[in-house]
Amino acid sequence: MIIGERIKELRKELGISQQTVAKAVGVDKRAIIFWEQQINEPKASYIVELAKFFNVSTDYLLGLEN
Repeated sequence: MIIGERIKELRKELGISQQTVAKAVGVDKRAIIFWEQQINEPKASYIVELAKFFNVSTDYLLGLEN
């Protein structure tokens, strides 16, 4: 599950909290924790919101491109 690694990497690069990402995407902080720890994966609609927030492609988040 690359998406959790990518979320954590991007968040840390920007120096922002899990709560900040959660608020921007419209989920609870626990969802970000679960995604980063690869307990579960975000729904497609949240992947799109994450891509917009981090200004990357959905393919990047999904590990389909570098």
